[in-house]
Amino acid sequence: MSTRPRVSARISAISESATLAVDAKAKAMKAAGRPVIGFGAGEPDFPTPGYIVEAAVQAAREPRFHKYTPAGGLPELKQAIADKTRRDSGYAVEASQVLVTNGGKQAVYEAFATLLDPGDEVLVVAPYWTTYPEAIKLAGGVQVDVVTDESTGYLASVEQLEAARTERTKVLLFVSPSNPTGAVYSREQTEAIGRWAAEHGLWVVTDEIYEHLVYGGAEFTSIATAVPELGDRVVILNGVAKTYAMTGWRVGWLIGPSDVVKAATNLQSHATSNVANVSQAAALAAVSGDLSAVAEMRAAFDRRRQTMVRMLNEIPGVFCPEPKGAFYAYPSVKDLIGKELRGRRPQSSGELAELILEEAEVAVVPGEAFGTPGYFRLSYALGDDDLVEGVSRMAKLLSEAR
Repeated sequence: MSTRPRVSARISAISESATLAVDAKAKAMKAAGRPVIGFGAGEPDFPTPGYIVEAAVQAAREPRFHKYTPAGGLPELKQAIADKTRRDSGYAVEASQVLVTNGGKQAVYEAFATLLDPGDEVLVVAPYWTTYPEAIKLAGGVQVDVVTDESTGYLASVEQLEAARTERTKVLLFVSPSNPTGAVYSREQTEAIGRWAAEHGLWVVTDEIYEHLVYGGAEFTSIATAVPELGDRVVILNGVAKTYAMTGWRVGWLIGPSDVVKAATNLQSHATSNVANVSQAAALAAVSGDLSAVAEMRAAFDRRRQTMVRMLNEIPGVFCPEPKGAFYAYPSVKDLIGKELRGRRPQSSGELAELILEEAEVAVVPGEAFGTPGYFRLSYALGDDDLVEGVSRMAKLLSEAR
């Protein structure tokens, strides 16, 4: 009888998405009748705008969309994404430089799979979104963490990046606004980091999916536009999920130099073929339309952001810098680790998150999932009443810590 492993080492090494796991557990508890409030999933609580849904309904009636279409995306959608990119960030690209993907996650994977050979290093600012490490690992790359904390608002400096760079460094992953921290780099910081990357001949993969969700005086700056000297060594990742409340439609995209996009398209042609045509038609309506629906959602997120940060900072032992973008708060709970709470002494933020879920029926994602233990990620993309109730339950429980 064979003793060889049933599942490959490559796939066995992949971790489950921690954010989706927390969300699934919270939903299961709710289904069992428990009044759980979930801060886990990064998903707007708004419905997709009606004009986008109507475009999908019309597309479903068109026989041409019942057939295969080009693996790289509908030509009209690729052109619309190129036009939207010029409109929103000032970055000029041709439609041939766009690959439409099955959500932003496929764009992330295909970018690293196309750029990396085994042993190539990728600089990743921590805290980081949970999917990045797995995509880099699958592509044979080596992740090198550049760890930030609340003292700098979770922003990395050029000096930190340079200290982490080696002769094997090929890619810098640049994310602003950030998931999970909500950190946003200023134009000056973005330019400095981009010039440093260009000076050392690095590729920059930049995830811009939260570009329209910035607050207060913060400004989104595309590193591709801010630093022209990066030339054709920039790959932009984006999608409709967050901006247009379309997480379930699964449409993202990758923008880059023609040779990289052609190679990634070849990969996609064998992996999934085209993205579902009805979803592409919906995305076409989204990126071609104005941003008025986005502005309404952003105003609600901004209100919730301020409420959540204020309430979190009123909890003894919790410190939360003000997030400038996305829809997440990333408070430090390091001062609560090891304290007695309901007869237990949680020794990690993971154990503390479990205790909060069991005792307060509130679901948060622990910092271990994002590469920095001692923190929680809470999404404020949920209703105002649930947000206040959920943080209030946490505050009542954590106030008992001794």
